[in-house]
Amino acid sequence: MGDYCLLAGSPVDANAHYSTALELARLTGDFFWYAGALEGSVCALLIDRMGERDSGVDDEVRYRYSSVILHYRKSFIQENAQRVSPLTFELEATLKLARFLCRRELAKEVVELLTSAADGAKSLIDASDRLVLYVEIARLYGTLGYQRKAAFFSRQVAQLYLQQDNRLAAISAMQVLAMTTRAYHVQSRASISEDSLPKKEIGSSLAEGGKMLHQSVVSLFESQWSTLQMVVLREILLSAVRAGDPLAAWGAAARLLRSYYPLITPAGQNGLASALSNSADRLPSGTRCADPALPFIRLYSFPLHPSQMDIVKRNPGREDWWAGAANTGPFIYTPFSKGDTNSNAKQDLVWIVGEPVQILVELANPCGFDLRVDSIYLSVPSGNFDAFPVTVNLPPNSSKVITLSGIPIAVGPVTIPGCTVHCFGVITEHLFKDVDNLLLGATQGLVLSDPFRCCGSARLKNISVPNISVVPPLPLLVSRVVGGDGAIILHEGEIRDVWISLANAGTVPVEQAHVSLSGKNQDSVISIASETLKSALPLRPGAEVTIPVTLKAWRHVVADPETAAGRSASGSTARQSKDGSNPILLIHYAGPLTNAGDPPTDKSAIPPGRRLLVPLQICVLQGLSFVKARLLSMEIPAQVGVNLPKPVDIENSPTEALGSPTKMDRLVKIDPFRGSWGLRFLELELSNPTDVVFEITVSVQLENASHEHILSGDQDATEYGYPKTRIDRDCSARVLIPLEHFKLPVLDDSFFVKDNLADGAVSGRNSSFSERNTKAELNASIKNLISKIKVRWQSGRNSSGELNIKDAIQAALQTSVMDVLLPDPLTFCFRLSRNGLAIEHSGSHTEHNFQVHPSAAKGSVLAHEMTPMEVMVRNNTKEMIKMSLSITCRDVAGENCIECTKATVLYSGVLSGITVEVPPLEEIKHSFSLYFLVPGEYTLVAASVIDDANDILRARARTKSSDEPIFCRGPPYHVRVVGTA
Repeated sequence: MGDYCLLAGSPVDANAHYSTALELARLTGDFFWYAGALEGSVCALLIDRMGERDSGVDDEVRYRYSSVILHYRKSFIQENAQRVSPLTFELEATLKLARFLCRRELAKEVVELLTSAADGAKSLIDASDRLVLYVEIARLYGTLGYQRKAAFFSRQVAQLYLQQDNRLAAISAMQVLAMTTRAYHVQSRASISEDSLPKKEIGSSLAEGGKMLHQSVVSLFESQWSTLQMVVLREILLSAVRAGDPLAAWGAAARLLRSYYPLITPAGQNGLASALSNSADRLPSGTRCADPALPFIRLYSFPLHPSQMDIVKRNPGREDWWAGAANTGPFIYTPFSKGDTNSNAKQDLVWIVGEPVQILVELANPCGFDLRVDSIYLSVPSGNFDAFPVTVNLPPNSSKVITLSGIPIAVGPVTIPGCTVHCFGVITEHLFKDVDNLLLGATQGLVLSDPFRCCGSARLKNISVPNISVVPPLPLLVSRVVGGDGAIILHEGEIRDVWISLANAGTVPVEQAHVSLSGKNQDSVISIASETLKSALPLRPGAEVTIPVTLKAWRHVVADPETAAGRSASGSTARQSKDGSNPILLIHYAGPLTNAGDPPTDKSAIPPGRRLLVPLQICVLQGLSFVKARLLSMEIPAQVGVNLPKPVDIENSPTEALGSPTKMDRLVKIDPFRGSWGLRFLELELSNPTDVVFEITVSVQLENASHEHILSGDQDATEYGYPKTRIDRDCSARVLIPLEHFKLPVLDDSFFVKDNLADGAVSGRNSSFSERNTKAELNASIKNLISKIKVRWQSGRNSSGELNIKDAIQAALQTSVMDVLLPDPLTFCFRLSRNGLAIEHSGSHTEHNFQVHPSAAKGSVLAHEMTPMEVMVRNNTKEMIKMSLSITCRDVAGENCIECTKATVLYSGVLSGITVEVPPLEEIKHSFSLYFLVPGEYTLVAASVIDDANDILRARARTKSSDEPIFCRGPPYHVRVVGTA
């Protein structure tokens, strides 16, 4: 009656009936019905005070239900002869009290009640009762927040379901087990919501002491839970197989194999692989699963193609936008970079629409079976990238680095979180950050094993995906050397034209181009036909242009003397192949500012330019080598005539210059500072240590009509070549280079090293200025001489070059620089003087109109006649010279024919002991007459002894003592005497 009153909604009447029932049960000693009536009275109390729950009500309910549970237990102990087991009612009452008290602040009491109920479940005979009891216990534990206890009893429910051999029970078991995966941290990736993960899970984040802030690493592996987690995943796999859910079975097997492969035997690993394959066979093609299996994939590197590294930002406001983009040093790329305080800062990477790119990833298979990856490609959710799939086979316990490529198809940013893998018949997503967290957990000891280390792979630094942006299509120049891409083999000094072909392999034209040089030995590039490239602009896609580059091989330097002396097995000399010694062509180029069909963009969206590096691979072979160089000279006496001998001068007397029989004769010219004919050679001894034959050609650059002295009478000729000299292999030859006479105009102290003058500051400054000018003139004279001489060689049909003789000539001239460049202190010249007439201006070479004997005009004199003569003495210094002059006449035997006892020449005048003073930079003349008794060839020589010689003259004469006299002798002059004895 009390239960009916409760159903009727009358708790007061129900309480009255329950009180009556309690008295009757107490009198009869029936604990079972007493507990039932007491349980009803609790229900009536709660209904009567509905909405007025307080601590008093809770205490009353707790007290009464404790009595109910006690009386149910007493009835079970007394083995009351009841058809219904009192244990069921006791457990039900326990659950009702636990459900009523289920709050966090009363968790201890609730846990005690649930523990008591769980112990009582062992005595239940019916499996269905135990199943219901475990479901309620799991639910109450979940309400308290004890997820692992709830998961434990949920697994008990699943085991009861699995004991039933039917598909529906297996489905129920699988669903119950799915609810436990979060508590055991083996849940599927699909069940992980974004809100349940901390924000710092993306990327590797470390807290103080190296602890992980996010839970993802711990959720992957926990060594203390490994066995239990494996059991849970195995139960899910079995229930999914029985339930006929191949996708759930595949996901469970994938999580089990990926997370716990170190704890699974090889046989178990093969069984899981078979389970994956069998589940995939029951799935439609192209099925995707959120849980990845194998392999493990990590980002290895971003290899940069030269076309990606050589992208230059273009400033439309500057025509020379490439300025500052080229490296001025010998290195293309520096291995050093500025220190960055933010080590996690990502780099910027630029990709071009339509140009393929590559990324290196490393795959690891730590299991004991062969793994076949049907396809793997980059996963790009932004949609502006086409990835190319590849197939990979991984042996057991191995790793492999593969290249994944693709093509950007649209402008914009590109994100690459991981790879898409088709393996074991299912498509899965492998994220790089998951593997990074896994490897970080392995270093901290939070996970079981590092799959890459156990496959033998080296520890790799964590690589982050850079900030990738895609720019519009750009032109792409591809270079090649016409005739082959091998090294350009040149002998040192060889000059050759190399043709560089440039083709536009891009999809847009090249509208701007600039060519420059970089690297070492830039002076070996003589010329670049950059105008040919500019004239071909715009260079359309697929078009090609060829530009010539003129190269000159530099000097061959061999560091190892043994290598230089030895020969290779083929007999060729050692080559110079030093890395970084070759010049590099830098070609900066760009396309249009806007692509056709694109809307106008702002300044920041202008497509960048590019830089093409064309290394000129030059291999320099050893060529001709210098052995030694020396200066050779020869003096030819001049003929005594009416006029002074004069040098060849095209401007003043072109007819006389052209009268020389050969051009070779024109190189034999009068030395104006000695008054004699002179011939001077530079002898170069060359050695050929190579395997080829060289032909040497010496040419002298002739001066044009604007210079004072000209070697050639042909006004249209600028260079004169001498016969070729052949030098065979392993042979030497001497080459003679004729040198013209050239000297400084004045002999002064600026050339010699002297003490500073003590005449004051002004005098010191003037002297220093004069000294600098004269030394500059001296260096200019040497350089001028060297620049006129060219020594060229030719070997074979197409190999030719030029020898660098600058150092050799300079060394040869330095040994006798005073003899070559400095004038003598005194110049002596002889001439005939007829009828007492004299030349007023002896320094002039102008002809005078006076009558002479025809034989005298030809440089001959008559015997048995008194012949008037003059000796001209010029002072080439800036100081007054006092001297004692003497004149000697010798015959063909070299004997003095004036002062000997058998003199053949008579004279009138003074010929010895003539004391004269010659003013600075002026000349004096002394007259005398000779009477030749015997026709023949005679030689006149003038000499002088200089008194009180200064330091300049002593330095020029190279005297060692200040008391030593200075003797100066003039060149010999020939006198031809005709007639009869």
